[in-house]
Amino acid sequence: MPHTSAVMTSGESKAPVTMDASKLRWLTQGHIEQLSLCDTLEKIADSLPDDVDKAQCLAVEKSLPSLIKRIHEFEENTLFPWLEAQLPDREDLRETLNRLKFEHVEDECFAEELLDLLHKMAVGGKPANAEAAGYMLRGFFESVRRHIAFEREHLMGLVTRLSGDYDA
Repeated sequence: MPHTSAVMTSGESKAPVTMDASKLRWLTQGHIEQLSLCDTLEKIADSLPDDVDKAQCLAVEKSLPSLIKRIHEFEENTLFPWLEAQLPDREDLRETLNRLKFEHVEDECFAEELLDLLHKMAVGGKPANAEAAGYMLRGFFESVRRHIAFEREHLMGLVTRLSGDYDA
């Protein structure tokens, strides 16, 4: 049974936010897709400087922005408000969610920079500075992996306990 809570923001009431097993599965699948993208970025980084797969760069360039944005929007518009509604007196939770939102902004900005690099490699193959390109790719996918690990370790267990949906 979905667990529902009304969420109040800035004195206005919003429609109730629900959390159920289907939403948890959706988020889990989104994390899997992000981790797969990280694996692909790692392969690209490992292929530098001479064996860059142009098609792989193009595929990541096309999928990266929408995947990141879709997951972040779900978390910020559904998951985080639901958690705050469940535990309104938990200042530590609010601080954690604010930090995660800030990481979302950082990841989205970093992803935009990666798009330019990926496009150049998709068109030209070898980047002008392979060492810098590898560093940039690794910085992004390692950050995303850490973010997902934190959410899995600290938020998903909390969500399943609060929602009562243990089959997600």
